[in-house]
Amino acid sequence: MKKDVLTSSFLDIRSKLHRIAIRLLQNDEDAKDAVQDTFEKLWSKDEVESNAEARNKLVHVLRNTCIDRLRTNHTVPLETVDTEFENYCETPTEDMERYERLIIDGLTDMQMHIYTLITHDCLEYEEVAAQLNMTVEAVRMNMSRARKRIRENIKMIDR
Repeated sequence: MKKDVLTSSFLDIRSKLHRIAIRLLQNDEDAKDAVQDTFEKLWSKDEVESNAEARNKLVHVLRNTCIDRLRTNHTVPLETVDTEFENYCETPTEDMERYERLIIDGLTDMQMHIYTLITHDCLEYEEVAAQLNMTVEAVRMNMSRARKRIRENIKMIDR
């Protein structure tokens, strides 16, 4: 008898469940699968006492099923990542170097040196300050000015 309550509630709100799933998943086929998976999960596990309980459980389990589907859809096979990285690395090195030169154009020698130490050598501000016999605040100020200049250069290049 309890399975009949679940079945009748499911049939009553099936179209509503489908609309909820479409809104979450943005795909009709995935929505249909999620609605079917929801019913199967509840059919195999839970027993409900009333129509209200069945409806609440159906909506709750559907929402969780859709979230699970969205999470699994965001994973990317490792082979895809490797080929994308290889394609990225096929960009000629000369072009990348030219682009970097355009970006850092206009930096003072000190800003360039600090920028290189922090971004390329991955040093901390304190380490750069100690190496260059400067205060940490002076290093931060030079790095801030360098970043500002780089942002301006990027805007000029993108135009």
